[in-house]
Amino acid sequence: MRLFVALELPHDARARLARLGTSMLGARWLPPENLHLTLRFLGEMPGHRAEELDGALAALRGRGFTLHISGVGVLEKAGRPQALWAGIERNPQLDHLQAKIETAVQRVGFEPERRRFNPHVTVARLDNASPLKLAEWVQANNLLRADPVDVEHFTLFSSRLGKDGAVYTAEVEYGLA
Repeated sequence: MRLFVALELPHDARARLARLGTSMLGARWLPPENLHLTLRFLGEMPGHRAEELDGALAALRGRGFTLHISGVGVLEKAGRPQALWAGIERNPQLDHLQAKIETAVQRVGFEPERRRFNPHVTVARLDNASPLKLAEWVQANNLLRADPVDVEHFTLFSSRLGKDGAVYTAEVEYGLA
């Protein structure tokens, strides 16, 4: 089972982000139902590990908060564009929740996350997209502002890879007071 912990976005926010999609050669736009804010990717694991993880996440306590989607950018790896994203403004409540999740997953035996948490929503995957087209897309959308998103829970998702891309399933929701 391939798992990750994320914040689901409400329908209106996903619809707003889906409208960023254009016909750009080399960009595969994610379907609106797949748009989310990843808090921790966990990867493949057997069922008993998933149960341990569920127990650790269920024990977390936190308060709800509001997210603000703002701006766009290009994610690069080794100098090559990999994805387009919409930004999430930093806030202490989001950082605190992510840190608590990181601590919980380490307590049940997962390795520490090596990458620094950079809150964003991936909107497209890239494969040899034109640098000029990417720059035009960023320039056209860099002032993106979406309605605030109230966060009342976080979710453990499973991910199954298929011929048409990944299918994400919400397995468990964990409420925030």
